[in-house]
Amino acid sequence: MAAPHDVDLAHARWRKSSYSGGANDCVEVAALGDRAAVRDSKDISRGPLLISKAAMRALVSGIANGSIIDR
Repeated sequence: MAAPHDVDLAHARWRKSSYSGGANDCVEVAALGDRAAVRDSKDISRGPLLISKAAMRALVSGIANGSIIDR
């Protein structure tokens, strides 16, 4: 896995849920080739978490189907 400083984020298209209503307390995602970048919109200076697209699909699927729960 590449370190965040090895990935060019200059042209990343960050997206967040339309349910956020423009607030800056959301998770943002960007597609980066074979990876996805995830960051906290409250503090983008902290840099993103880079994960594979397969891991991103598994995360979103787990959230949607309830298999990832708050413990």
